[in-house]
Amino acid sequence: MNDWKLINTIKDGNEELTVLREVDVLVVGGGSAGVAAATTCGRNGLSTLLIEKYGFCGGSAVAGMSGTICGMYLASDDKDKAPEQVVFGFTEEFRQALLQRGGLTEPQRYGKTFTATHDPLVWREVADDFLMEAGVEVLYHTAVSGVVMEGDTYTGVVVESNAGQSLIKAKRIIDASGDAAVVARAGGEYFFGDNGVIQNPTMFFRIGGVDMDTYLEFYGEDTICPTKVTEKILELNASGEYELPRHKIWIFPTSRPNELMVNATRLAGQDGRVLNVIDPVDFSESEIFGRKQVREYARFLKSFVPGCEESYVVDTGVEVGIRQTRSIEGVDKLSNEDVVSCRKRPDSICRSPWPIELHSGTKPKLHWLLEDWYDVPYNTLLPKAGENIIVAGRCLSAEHEALASARVTAQTFEYGHAAGQAVTLSLKNNLSLREISGEEVRTCMVTAGSCI
Repeated sequence: MNDWKLINTIKDGNEELTVLREVDVLVVGGGSAGVAAATTCGRNGLSTLLIEKYGFCGGSAVAGMSGTICGMYLASDDKDKAPEQVVFGFTEEFRQALLQRGGLTEPQRYGKTFTATHDPLVWREVADDFLMEAGVEVLYHTAVSGVVMEGDTYTGVVVESNAGQSLIKAKRIIDASGDAAVVARAGGEYFFGDNGVIQNPTMFFRIGGVDMDTYLEFYGEDTICPTKVTEKILELNASGEYELPRHKIWIFPTSRPNELMVNATRLAGQDGRVLNVIDPVDFSESEIFGRKQVREYARFLKSFVPGCEESYVVDTGVEVGIRQTRSIEGVDKLSNEDVVSCRKRPDSICRSPWPIELHSGTKPKLHWLLEDWYDVPYNTLLPKAGENIIVAGRCLSAEHEALASARVTAQTFEYGHAAGQAVTLSLKNNLSLREISGEEVRTCMVTAGSCI
């Protein structure tokens, strides 16, 4: 066993802890952003350690079973237009690896744009291979419980597993937790959505035993449900026969035969409050009642959607699907206006053509960006205060509706790619992350295959 030391509290950083590892880069969280960040750092010759609370990588895409790579393709009013991909780089590399293993569908119609559905097991396997090939050390079943600071400089974290607590020292830290877990524990500034109002979580699920030909003939090729499905849900709710809180649902054929992935549930507190899964009370309630909603929607599909008569629930997410928790207060902030105006930036580290997809109430709000995209600037990944820390993933600095677009998988892959390139520049040139420009990061990303 590694040298772990079990302690109960850390006071002022004075408690002695066993130093488990000393590395160039610590990546906290193994979702899409964390995998991209750690792989990029490892490929650039940095000693890199990734820690993840589960026994696998994937974050919301796998544990939450969100199951799609959104944000790769332009939106258009032209229904005959073929998918036009505008996000590449690490996103494209991972997409290709999934496709080669049979773990990804071809592009599927999603309203005015396209997405692709992945196999969660294949996702985990591809992530493992990427990390191993890049020389990244991975510690699964390990979570951050504290942060070590020298003044305003991050120097390490306290980690905890069933073996106890220990210390990891790192020259740079990438907070790819999705929840700004490191920044928050260090007292950094963050906020929740629109004055505390955040997007609803959801419980994704998959059903098997579907007659796909019959299903597609009824439902159509668009993964956003047709009007007749919405009308049937409203009718059943009015009759009292069903309780289906969301009437605009999305269903995706998967890469497995006769299987559908369903995004249908809408989770609020039983007292009507907005659930914030940072709070374990809310997290637990969302999962208990999320599973109950899954059974209700599965009953609906079995009874009223042709092709689903013999269907059954294969599984739900390991955890509820999380769209939004903490957002950092960054050096720069992606604004709602940046998104709707498709603003371009010279310091961009990522394009996003994805619509504002705001989940609140019974029907998602969609604001399409037609034949265009906006740019996400580098400084949205840098907290206002604190040295040697950068974030990657949905906890970037973004206004509420802007985040409803910027949080999806293609973009979070690229945020991780950007963070990895920034940390590489920082360490190899002995510069702080704040001394590096978005233009420099962008150049490194383009060299590595991104299109910005």
